[in-house]
Amino acid sequence: MAEVRATTPHVPYTETLLPLPEGRTLAYDTAGDPNSLTLVIFFHGTFGVGNASNLNKTLQAKGVHYVTPTLPGWGSSSARPSGVSYVDSLIADITSLIHHLYPDASSHTQLKIYISGGSYGSVPAQIIYGHPFDKFPLGRQIKGLFLMGPFSPPRHDPGFNEGLSWMNYIMVGTPAQIVPGRFVPHLTSVAMKPRFATPEKAIQAIREISFDRMDREEKEVLAKYVKEMGYMEGQYEAKFGLNAWRSVHNAWEGFLEVSDVIWSAWGFVPKEIDAEGLGRHVLVAASKGDELASNKQAV
Repeated sequence: MAEVRATTPHVPYTETLLPLPEGRTLAYDTAGDPNSLTLVIFFHGTFGVGNASNLNKTLQAKGVHYVTPTLPGWGSSSARPSGVSYVDSLIADITSLIHHLYPDASSHTQLKIYISGGSYGSVPAQIIYGHPFDKFPLGRQIKGLFLMGPFSPPRHDPGFNEGLSWMNYIMVGTPAQIVPGRFVPHLTSVAMKPRFATPEKAIQAIREISFDRMDREEKEVLAKYVKEMGYMEGQYEAKFGLNAWRSVHNAWEGFLEVSDVIWSAWGFVPKEIDAEGLGRHVLVAASKGDELASNKQAV
């Protein structure tokens, strides 16, 4: 296992590379107390990587072990193996990660796992949370699920397209599945690659896509939060911009399969989750007027 420090110094960032079978690699970042028996796993969205820098003060106070894996095909994480479904690959990777962090996880009755994810990251979070215990025994130790601006499984939601912005409708709605050969994501990636070609360009792109679109009230709330977290001026935006650049610096495979992942079989049917699985807490947070995440599914 090797620790790699990013060469871009704008925001302190380290990642650990976990060797997986077949020569694959899972990148992840971690913060908090590594000896804590409360494990919080957060899955990033599109144009993101696992980045645990500047841990939330509430989580710090709780003394949790906070881990942010980089999803397959993004950043330094290998793409999923050829011929293996996204769900099977994800379950195998996260099982390896948890056992790496806690070698006796399967028999450790005091280990509490909380799963979370935002936007696209809500998909792997739900897959992990809802996976049958006979196929993912560690699921029994999951105590809660936190979703931010989540997507629902379109195979089981007839109104899936209704909550999508026009941008998301084209990218991950029905059109992206009707047109064969990943034509839509390939075409989009060609247009976006120049905007994420360098750290500086990625920072500017993220400012324009996310931060510049905030209204005055949102910017005031953000400024207060940034100050409380100890960021210097412009550093918070730079963090997200650098994450975006890192996410596609090596390859665009993670981006190209977003629609396919969302429309894939997630490994479970929500209405068929048994009583044991339903006994775990779920918290959903939605934002108003968010064009980057779905709102309808979170209402």
